[in-house]
Amino acid sequence: MISSWKKIRASRHANKRNGLDDLSNMEVSIPNHFRCPISLDLMKDPVTLSTGITYDRHSIETWIEAGNKTCPITKQMLSTLEPIPNHTIRKMIQDWCVDNSSYGIERIPTPRIPVSSHQVTEMLSKVVAACRREEASACQELVGKIKRLVKENERNKRCFVANGTVGVLASTFEAFSKLSFDKNVAVLEEILSCLSLMTPLDGEAKAFLGSNSSLNCMVWFLKSGDLSARANSVLVLKHVLSTDQKKMEEFSMIEGSLEALVKVIKEPVSPTTTKASLLIVYYMVSTSSSSRVDDKIIARFIDMGLIERLLEMLVDCDKSICEKALGVLDGLCLTNEGREKAYANALTMPVLVKKILRVSDLATEFSVSIVWKLSKNDKSEDGGVIVEALRVGAFQKLLLLLQFGCNEKIKDKATELLKLLNLHRDKLECIDSMDFKNLKRT
Repeated sequence: MISSWKKIRASRHANKRNGLDDLSNMEVSIPNHFRCPISLDLMKDPVTLSTGITYDRHSIETWIEAGNKTCPITKQMLSTLEPIPNHTIRKMIQDWCVDNSSYGIERIPTPRIPVSSHQVTEMLSKVVAACRREEASACQELVGKIKRLVKENERNKRCFVANGTVGVLASTFEAFSKLSFDKNVAVLEEILSCLSLMTPLDGEAKAFLGSNSSLNCMVWFLKSGDLSARANSVLVLKHVLSTDQKKMEEFSMIEGSLEALVKVIKEPVSPTTTKASLLIVYYMVSTSSSSRVDDKIIARFIDMGLIERLLEMLVDCDKSICEKALGVLDGLCLTNEGREKAYANALTMPVLVKKILRVSDLATEFSVSIVWKLSKNDKSEDGGVIVEALRVGAFQKLLLLLQFGCNEKIKDKATELLKLLNLHRDKLECIDSMDFKNLKRT
């Protein structure tokens, strides 16, 4: 008798640990009308389609997002793609969960009702109206509500984006940026924060945010805002500037804009903002144009000590930051001033050679390109950087790179580098690099 009671108690404890995943092994079974017809699992958020069939919200939304416009069971065309919450079934399921709690079944929480297209349109209309009346506080409150709903779940975010929220917020940002800045800082910061959650931006939004008043506003936040404002500004700017050469030139001409960008790199707010800042700088320095404006931009970055900061970062950083930092460094080394700064830094050659075949194909490509630029333009009689590259194992790595295969552009540079390095091989003993000790052919 005692033995049987212990077995029952042990079984119940095991069921509580396993939860709903082990319902098939329990003495209780889920009623069929509580199961989703698609996933066959207990419905957590039951919704009913226009055909009258009830599904779990996640399952039916996945079905609809795949491009289907029919009911999975009846095959009838749906008159509306907006499912209606079935509160009756949901309450029945919750009551059933409570009644069977002794079997380890937990009560499903009451789900938040996602925002509808109608609600989104209504909120955006109010934002536009508040903007026309220049009511900053009312607009800020509405944008704050939108931000909370967007952060609530991915479904809400998709609904807001699909209904043109990004364009409306961008135009509102531009409108308030043209008014008295001191009075509208709060609403501008709130809009910027909301926009940073809904990237990438469409063409209409980029046009509004790329205006002179909008760019000046974001530069102000970069220079004088708190950490949150600086982060949101750089995340939005990354999409606004993108590869638009004209907007990049306009941005660079704003007083303190480049200094603010470099500050975000030198004093990181977060890895995400560091990557965004590096990407913006990369767009500016890697352009194929050789205009005086581009040379001036590169010169300004060099004068701010960006090369030294990049080399320090490359000593220890993740893959994404490493690739972007090397890309920026490659662009800065296009000029004589950039190469002189790189020659003068003791970290340059050891760090660059170390990144070859160690991080990624892109990092290898940038590293080889920078070493090639430095070696080809080095005029010192004693070999200079070429001898230093030999000392840190560049010859072995380049040979291995050619053996493993690479694109034609890098292959030509690697071949040319090997010829330069070979001229000095008899003068010193190369070190053995351990970077490719366990490297396997792809």
